[in-house]
Amino acid sequence: MRRRLPDVTVYDLRLASPLALFFAAFFAAPLAALLGLSLKGPDGTLGLAQYAAFLGDPFSLGVLGATLWLGLKVTLVCLILGYPLALVATRAGGRVRGLVILAVLTPLLTSVVIRTFAWIVILGRQGVVNGALASLGVSGPPLRLLYAEGGLVAALAQVQMPLMVLPLMTALARIDPSLWDASEALGAGRWRTFRRVTLPLSLPGLIAGSVLTFAAAISGFITQSLIGGGQMLFMPGYIYQQAIALQNWPFAAAMSVIFLVAVLAVIVAFNALGRLARGYAQT
Repeated sequence: MRRRLPDVTVYDLRLASPLALFFAAFFAAPLAALLGLSLKGPDGTLGLAQYAAFLGDPFSLGVLGATLWLGLKVTLVCLILGYPLALVATRAGGRVRGLVILAVLTPLLTSVVIRTFAWIVILGRQGVVNGALASLGVSGPPLRLLYAEGGLVAALAQVQMPLMVLPLMTALARIDPSLWDASEALGAGRWRTFRRVTLPLSLPGLIAGSVLTFAAAISGFITQSLIGGGQMLFMPGYIYQQAIALQNWPFAAAMSVIFLVAVLAVIVAFNALGRLARGYAQT
């Protein structure tokens, strides 16, 4: 009599209960509480008054737009600088690859606060950049890099760069090197090989890196506060101001929900653009 083997594709749903409880306790329940708080009006009644106040205020909409625009700029800078770095690390030899991985991973071992204060030293009026310009004989007043958007984008790009490079390296490492050799052997130049082979096959890593970088850049409260100072206001600082300084918790909750929805919309747009680019590359 033949022994019946167990079906390894069937699992007991009770095995997922610890994860489900963790998800319910630390994600679903706080989100539900946030939604409930955001529906509380100024007079204590439930409604959409807080959402209407935010969406009807041009200043609040401007802060939301500036935050999303900041995230897009940081993501673009990380992509432009990070993609060649990941490509070199993937195709280079062992020593170069090790150095690149070390350069990418080492900042992760340092606190974001320390890295941000390092950027304050670099971008200050008496900092490294202005000191180098002065030593080169460049006349004129010091450049205003600190508390300026350009300095903030540079600092956020450096802080979030590993989130872009690591997914790209993973995606590029999965590409069979023989595809590059075959493309070039068939007459395609390096640029055409990159455009028709490398870029389409690395899109999953590109999208994952873009989403991670964008989400981290727009929520980088410490870097935004220290580098931007009081000159620029973004959504994390705006929510902190309403919740802590003004004790307007329902409005802060509504702002958080709107910010979450806006970020999810941008992430969905990232994924849609990735699918369109993949379809275009395959034509």
